[in-house]
Amino acid sequence: MQVSIETTSKLERRLTVGVPAARVDSEVDSRLQKAAGNVRLPGFRPGKVPMKVMRQRFGAGVRQEVLGEVMSQSFQEAVVQEKLRPAGQPNIEPKNLDAGKDLEYIATFEVFPEVELAEMTGFNIEKPVAEVSDEDVSNIIEVFRKQQGSWNTVERAAEEGDKVNIDYAGTRDGEAFEGGSAEGSDLELGSGRMIPGFEDGIVGMKAGDEKTLSLTFPEDYHSEELKGAAVEFAVKVNSVTALEPAELNEDLFKLYGVEEGGEAQFRKEVAENMSRELKNAVEGKVKQQVMDAVVAAHEGLEVPKALIAQEVNVLRNQMFQQFGGAAGQNLDLKSLLPDDMFTENAERRVKLGLILSEMISKFELKADADKVRSTIEDMASTYQEPEEVVNWYYANPEQLSSVESKVLEDAVVEKLLENAQITEKECSYQEAIGQAQPQA
Repeated sequence: MQVSIETTSKLERRLTVGVPAARVDSEVDSRLQKAAGNVRLPGFRPGKVPMKVMRQRFGAGVRQEVLGEVMSQSFQEAVVQEKLRPAGQPNIEPKNLDAGKDLEYIATFEVFPEVELAEMTGFNIEKPVAEVSDEDVSNIIEVFRKQQGSWNTVERAAEEGDKVNIDYAGTRDGEAFEGGSAEGSDLELGSGRMIPGFEDGIVGMKAGDEKTLSLTFPEDYHSEELKGAAVEFAVKVNSVTALEPAELNEDLFKLYGVEEGGEAQFRKEVAENMSRELKNAVEGKVKQQVMDAVVAAHEGLEVPKALIAQEVNVLRNQMFQQFGGAAGQNLDLKSLLPDDMFTENAERRVKLGLILSEMISKFELKADADKVRSTIEDMASTYQEPEEVVNWYYANPEQLSSVESKVLEDAVVEKLLENAQITEKECSYQEAIGQAQPQA
């Protein structure tokens, strides 16, 4: 087999591969001979079809099949021979496929870049420092009570946080406009669902009250026709309902998995969950800063377009599923969710993956089995049957691998933090939770 290599760009390579005709022809003959034993053709006894007839009837199809396999196999042999690491599938351009002549083709592809690790010392990290106070626990419990509460009709004037059922009709210069009217519409005051001033204008109204609101659409409103438009809304309130939080009792505790111990145990478990959330949020914030520093330190690293394209597809499918999409739906996802929505994030993720992989190798890190176990147990602790969740992870290689990858990433972060300048910043629980960002 003859191989020549050409570097067409920093990451792109072009291989010209020549495969002796004998390799293709012998494989074609071998397959035709095997097939002859099973082929039934009129005028010939089973298993007695002459090779000349086999070549005439089936030779072209078998040859095409063999050519595809030989090109795939010889490409793999060529990249091993040339010590190349292809990133993605090659683009194969046949040059000579004629029978009796050497097979020749050109394979164009990208290779993984050589990652030269930058010196990661002295970069700045701001670490939030917070505690879960009794007040924080009470505030979260109040949220739980509201989540499980009931909406009851009230005779008083509407307040922020109430729900109102309204009829409204919008006009611009005395003319109705599209989407500006509704009957029997439910609206939670303070939700920000309507344009500025609409919900505030209903505060103080009772069931049966009517009012005309003079408002202006925002300049950045999605409808071109209504951007900055002065309008009026005639509003009638049909009913006002207020949220009555659920009682702090055994029924509420059971809804959140606390069967025994009453309010004291409920508060204890809520506090433990909040502490776990706080720990994860702080770690997430610190990790995000470390990753930002890693990317900044390797700004010049070029990554293969093929890997970016693969990552774009991963992110697109994740978003599709996140918003309720199901596999098998006949949708053009690339039109619905175009590449440019994901390209920047995909490039960052690919770059980080390559750099972290090199760091893991350099630092000789391994996914510690005890750390993997504790990570899974920590995630499982929020479920009613933690042991079942733990067993599920260990029974699913793909899920287990994702946890091992996280553990390795965390090990890299821990290693890099040894040379970072860490400044602690005291803040409240809510501030620390709000600061945490999802990992790219």
